[in-house]
Amino acid sequence: MSLNRLTRAPVNLNGLPSAQSHLTRTREIHYQRDREREKERRQRESLRRSFFVGFIVINVKSSSPPTSASSRNMGAGGRMQVSPPSKKSETDTVKRVPCETPPFTVGELKKAIPPHCFKRSIPRSFSYLIWDIIIASCFYYVATTYFPLLPHPLSYFAWPLYWACQGCVLTGVWVIAHECGHHAFSDYQWLDDTVGLIFHSFLLVPYFSWKYSHRRHHSNTGSLERDEVFVPKKKSDIKWYGKYLNNPLGRTVMLTVQFTLGWPLYLAFNVSGRPYDGGFACHFHPNAPIYNDRERLQIYISDAGILAVCYGLYRYAAVQGVASMVCFYGVPLLIVNGFLVLITYLQHTHPSLPHYDSSEWDWLRGALATVDRDYGILNKVFHNITDTHVAHHLFSTMPHYHAMEATKAIKPILGEYYQFDGTPVVKAMWREAKECIYVEPDRQGEKKGVFWYNNKL
Repeated sequence: MSLNRLTRAPVNLNGLPSAQSHLTRTREIHYQRDREREKERRQRESLRRSFFVGFIVINVKSSSPPTSASSRNMGAGGRMQVSPPSKKSETDTVKRVPCETPPFTVGELKKAIPPHCFKRSIPRSFSYLIWDIIIASCFYYVATTYFPLLPHPLSYFAWPLYWACQGCVLTGVWVIAHECGHHAFSDYQWLDDTVGLIFHSFLLVPYFSWKYSHRRHHSNTGSLERDEVFVPKKKSDIKWYGKYLNNPLGRTVMLTVQFTLGWPLYLAFNVSGRPYDGGFACHFHPNAPIYNDRERLQIYISDAGILAVCYGLYRYAAVQGVASMVCFYGVPLLIVNGFLVLITYLQHTHPSLPHYDSSEWDWLRGALATVDRDYGILNKVFHNITDTHVAHHLFSTMPHYHAMEATKAIKPILGEYYQFDGTPVVKAMWREAKECIYVEPDRQGEKKGVFWYNNKL
């Protein structure tokens, strides 16, 4: 036995390695083998991951259309690849959008959109409407047929589920009737008005009355003097009790009232709308200052539609009972009204959006003073009115089923003028109620006609 071997391993009196030494070396050998096996396993796992990622990348590239020079240069009607937007930080989300005159025109934006996006299809438009009607009818059938058979405790869960689902689907019906008011349903105005009148009346919306006031909203978006809805107040217009509502409890009360009573209060008393001189601004009043003489006859038609639906509800309640009418129709309608106010509120209320007085306002900058939001799966249920609102304000006669493609086409041109906020809806609602209390002139620049939101009372 060598001298080195003797110095490394302890020996017994007979000069042989001890049992402890033998056990230690055995453990070292097993440990070394385990490390080699672990190393080989990790290498195999790494190879499998590399193969999987490579397979996905190859398939994505092969399924994506090639980007031609014409589409990069935004040729007329050219398609383009748009990389998905990266997630913005909270600071980036509320960063002010540019308020200067854009370096592009509406004509340039229109050229970037494929021409077929402006084509309206009667079969396709009706397919969305009929699908919504079928889903709403199925919900109604299930509620009327099976809910009475449920054990008593289960009904407490079944009814809220019905209300939420039915309210969401009927909001989609409301959106399609809204498209009729924009002449985006078909190429025939009479067909659009007929469909819109029927289904808006069913949801207790005066179709022609709201059609004309909403048209003026699109014509004056972002104007402090002439916009129609959610016109922000200046600091000098805040009531004396405003500072007492600027707290969590006050905001909760205000939001609750806004989302439950806001829509009927706007229609009946013009609450949150622009001030009018010369009469009572009411959507049910044919002689209201909202309308001109050519529009007044159609206001009577809108009122007749509302009265017809109210009479139908009265007859239903007389036969089935008021409780049945409230459960099957009333509560889902409240949810529709709440979603309508929420969607409109979040589209036009954001810390990054400017408003303009008459010295600075123009149509294009006003139309861009809107924001697209993400409602998750409800984007599809609401026919993408939530996440394509910027394109809708630029081209309101475009059908909703082309709006996503149009949005992707114009985003590269809009650049920083396009605003998207993926903040969860409830969080965004609370943030806007807290941060967007009034508007004041721009203090960071020389543009005194540009106003931004503030909350310091």
